[in-house]
Amino acid sequence: MSEEIKVLKTGTTTVGIVCKDGIVMAADKRASAGEGFIADRRAKKIHKILENIYVTTAGVVSDVQLVIKLTKAELRLKEIRSRTRPTVKEATNLFASIVYQNIRKFSPILGITAFIVGGKDHEGFSLYEVGADGSVSDFKDYVTSGAYGSFIAYGILENEWNPNMTVNEGLKMAVKVINTAIKRDATVGDGIDVVVIDNKGATEMPEVKVNEILKAK
Repeated sequence: MSEEIKVLKTGTTTVGIVCKDGIVMAADKRASAGEGFIADRRAKKIHKILENIYVTTAGVVSDVQLVIKLTKAELRLKEIRSRTRPTVKEATNLFASIVYQNIRKFSPILGITAFIVGGKDHEGFSLYEVGADGSVSDFKDYVTSGAYGSFIAYGILENEWNPNMTVNEGLKMAVKVINTAIKRDATVGDGIDVVVIDNKGATEMPEVKVNEILKAK
């Protein structure tokens, strides 16, 4: 149990930022096993759930993959049956239910996962965190999850976020947050993935754009 919790605490930094015209989500690309071994330098930690909903992930990889597969399948079935697009809140509650059930199964290996869910529906833009215990928190500003780098991230977010930020400003802040975590946390690194969700839809930022922002700093 203690080893699984270490993996969650030391292998990822992800962030979600609420802007006046959208949501920005970002994550590093390094996956580590234990406290020192780098298992993957191109790990995907931001996943598309629906056209309008994305999720960042932290935790035990196998559990993360299973929860995402189950959630995507259930939401797709709901969409077909009801002929309506699931809301961000519905997607978040489904994630939370699966996580809650997973950690309470009798097993010698504890399933540990944590998610940041962001998106847009008929109610507007939303940002939630699903904790490792299946709890749900609604954020109107920002949230970060994962490794020790998240503590560093909060310092930047507390100082620089404001409710009138545009997604362009949020994009630059998200890159700065993850890049700073990379510099200070050895288990975070190997690049930055960023997704911007606005009124035009969701855009997965190309690596060249992220690098331009880094060079501009």
